[in-house]
Amino acid sequence: MGKRLPVLSAGDVVKALAKVGFVEIPGRGKGSHIFVFRQNPAKGITVPREKEVKRGTLRSIIREVDLTVDEFLLLL
Repeated sequence: MGKRLPVLSAGDVVKALAKVGFVEIPGRGKGSHIFVFRQNPAKGITVPREKEVKRGTLRSIIREVDLTVDEFLLLL
């Protein structure tokens, strides 16, 4: 079934994504979301601003940024 993901806050997710070139774009996220963007290859993703990002949502974010769960876990 795959590796079990840890419970992470939105800040932890954004910090991990920063290690692969994503930067937070202030003012672009709507209300309770954070928008992060990477230049090369161009990709934008929205992360819900929560104390605990749901595991299914986290898995979707990982898939969206073209990483495997193992690669993402190494970024933590």
